[in-house]
Amino acid sequence: MRPVKRSFNIKGHRTSISLEAPFWDALKQAAETEGLSLAKLVETIDATRDADGLSSAVRIWLLHYYRSTNPSQHYDGGSRD
Repeated sequence: MRPVKRSFNIKGHRTSISLEAPFWDALKQAAETEGLSLAKLVETIDATRDADGLSSAVRIWLLHYYRSTNPSQHYDGGSRD
């Protein structure tokens, strides 16, 4: 699955992020749930990220977001016990 690139204006400068379609879907759903526009959510993630690239920061944010909203669906590391 190839990433889809989209552009955003963040603090007056243009930037783009590349995410696979399922990540875009999850990001749109999270923005809607939080009552934010997609651009505002991306701006918020950008403001709180470390040195990671923005695309990576969005993926990590989504992982934390959905883990915190669905704690019973955490990945167990592939344990075969």
